[in-house]
Amino acid sequence: MNPDSYTTMVEVRAGVDELDRQLVALLARRFAHMRAAARIKPDRDAVRDEARKRQVIDQARDEAERLGAPADVIADLWEQLVEASIAYEMAEYDRTRG
Repeated sequence: MNPDSYTTMVEVRAGVDELDRQLVALLARRFAHMRAAARIKPDRDAVRDEARKRQVIDQARDEAERLGAPADVIADLWEQLVEASIAYEMAEYDRTRG
């Protein structure tokens, strides 16, 4: 998969589809970590950690800049991802401690 060598939209779409499969697999692994966090954290109030949230988003922005990707777009996506992760972790916390 080398986008610089693509000559057709079929190649572009196949590349995007493959990347999407990989991203979903990575996200599934990330959410498995959220399940572990829900199991390990001592209380529900520990689920939301604004300092850690900021750190994760800043790290994603920095990595995007390093790679020449649109840092503001990546930071916005990470904001949504982290909020979704927090919601998932809270639901897991409640489900397992219910």
